[in-house]
Amino acid sequence: MSEVFTKSMARNIYYGGSVFFILLFLALTFDTSSEVPKRDNHEAITAQVALGKKVWEENDCIGCHTLLGEGAYFAPELGNVYKRFGNSTEAIVGFIKSRPVEGVPGRRSMPQFNLSDEELQAVAEFLKYTSEINTSNWPPNIQG
Repeated sequence: MSEVFTKSMARNIYYGGSVFFILLFLALTFDTSSEVPKRDNHEAITAQVALGKKVWEENDCIGCHTLLGEGAYFAPELGNVYKRFGNSTEAIVGFIKSRPVEGVPGRRSMPQFNLSDEELQAVAEFLKYTSEINTSNWPPNIQG
């Protein structure tokens, strides 16, 4: 190998590296675009699930909870709460209804949002929907 690093060598490394990373980018893009449709579960999106997402957003649930790893870390992950509650939307509704109006001193607690029965059921259906998304085993354990 030559002791001198020439312009020609630098140019070959630059172009070779550029071609390599462009091909890598294209391969990963193709892999992702072929994998995403297999995970799509848009048939499960009902009007009730859409209402649940709207209630979720209006009450800023993501301000305290994470959902599929996104959001705040103040309260538990809710991407698998349906499974944690024994695959029961009624258990989720009951939990949300039972939240205290006043917080417990020295302990984090969820406030009472005074949601209607329709909104509570919609939030539970939204959380059920999110638990059925293929997330490649995220969160890594049932506790989130």
